[in-house]
Amino acid sequence: MPPRECVAELLRQASLAEEAGFDGLMTSEHHGGFPGYVPNPLQLAGWLLEATDCVWAAPCPLLLPLYHWSHITEQLAWLAVRFPGRVGGGFAIGGLAQDFEMADLVYEDRVARFKHDLPLVTEALRGRAASPLAEDPAVAACRADPVPMVSAAQSPGAVRRAARVGIGVLYDSLQTLARMREISDAYSEAGGQGTRIAIRRVWIGPPLDAQVEAQMDFYRGYATSDAQAHWGAGEELVSGVDGAEVAEKLLEVAGRGGCDSFNLRVHAAGIDPVRVEEQIARLGAETLPMLVAELRGG
Repeated sequence: MPPRECVAELLRQASLAEEAGFDGLMTSEHHGGFPGYVPNPLQLAGWLLEATDCVWAAPCPLLLPLYHWSHITEQLAWLAVRFPGRVGGGFAIGGLAQDFEMADLVYEDRVARFKHDLPLVTEALRGRAASPLAEDPAVAACRADPVPMVSAAQSPGAVRRAARVGIGVLYDSLQTLARMREISDAYSEAGGQGTRIAIRRVWIGPPLDAQVEAQMDFYRGYATSDAQAHWGAGEELVSGVDGAEVAEKLLEVAGRGGCDSFNLRVHAAGIDPVRVEEQIARLGAETLPMLVAELRGG
């Protein structure tokens, strides 16, 4: 899809998601024209907020080691000033070498950079930055209105890191339920009290076997062997004949995996945008009411 049409479609889908009853929107990041991604998830989050009225939006995950943490702090803080109560942030280490090579950064340094920067950016977005960053008025305003944050997490060590800095966690979309439960328990044992978000691809109607397999081949082409070691077989798409069946399967994921929130994705290789829009509407009408009733108790 050409870029102008792509942006228009993203804004249309954001508006549809708000009408359907979704709480928020997440934007993610890769570079160099990587299929299905944008290079600036924070910018896109701002566009989506401008196109909607009340849903929140978050660059999530944003690849923190690609930037200086203080600049990300300022940008998120000012976005939160423009859209009070509607901005979040999610941070990831990054797993695609190309993203770092394009920025003339050493790919192998990303984990150390992330471990160093995560405590700094999370404290700053609570309004507890050191000078001179503390003099930024939008950053200072975060003391009264901190930006909600999560960290992408695929291992016990990663969730413990998130727990130490007092933020929630965002799980990998292909993790098995056993692995999700393992790291959910590790998060709770480490004192984590934030949200635990499971990413799941969803579809109402006949399963998209061919499209899902094509999407899986795409992921296998760049994911590390360590990441793939905890992927499931047949768990990458939650589908059902109707939205109620999809909701029941998602609630099973929540119960068995220990998550309390969902990032629901409606995309696979070769799916027409019109079908995606139809799915957003159906999920809002048929699936979200059951999820809200069970996960929020009403």
